[in-house]
Amino acid sequence: MNPLFTIITVAYNAEKTIPATLKSVQEQTCRLFEYIIIDGASSDGTLKQISNSGIENLTLVSEPDKGIYDAMNKGLGLAKGDYVIFLNAGDSFHSHLTLETIANTVMDNDYPGIVYGQTQLVNSDRKRIGDRHLSAPEYLTLDSFKEGMLVCHQAFIALRKLVDNYDTRYKFSADYEWCIRCLQRSHRNLYIDRILIDYLSEGVTTANMKASLWERFKIMCYYYGVFPTIIRHFKFLSRFLKRRRG
Repeated sequence: MNPLFTIITVAYNAEKTIPATLKSVQEQTCRLFEYIIIDGASSDGTLKQISNSGIENLTLVSEPDKGIYDAMNKGLGLAKGDYVIFLNAGDSFHSHLTLETIANTVMDNDYPGIVYGQTQLVNSDRKRIGDRHLSAPEYLTLDSFKEGMLVCHQAFIALRKLVDNYDTRYKFSADYEWCIRCLQRSHRNLYIDRILIDYLSEGVTTANMKASLWERFKIMCYYYGVFPTIIRHFKFLSRFLKRRRG
């Protein structure tokens, strides 16, 4: 049986960034998907962009929400697919063949719990900036995320029945905690050795970055232990300093 993918996009006043996302979904050669867009009651041209996209099997919800993870939970509540893919406004599939590649991988390998691949960073002109500083490993286990979010959320495709809602107590890193819970339940994770996602790199404010890192530290302590997490963070600091020197 062919898999059905639920692609979920969260957007708010994204008229400048969502066209690339919509275009990448529309151009997929594989049509085994439903597309759910959760919009936070945009006041710009976002809704017009969506209505003009011509994408079939599109469900649009536009209403105020309590933040990005609340919006993602709304999307999950509507999802009917076998797998879920989160593709936020500004992010895109790397190629028109990406979903076809994922679908073939799923069917050829008896529906693994998680399918994942690489991500590249792009700017607002969709030009490549580079790779993420963390690369997706060939073999992914629960312990892999001790080292941080090795797989970009958008390139982490999870079997719907493994998935719970995001924990909205986390304002900046609920996606990291969500991926860990998916990994706890997955018995088999399959790597696709290619770039799956173009991730729009717009920069994060210093305040949000600090808050995100603090949340991630607390999540690591909860799932992997306090003392081992502290030790690993000394290694993270060394890795960060080396990147800065480079």
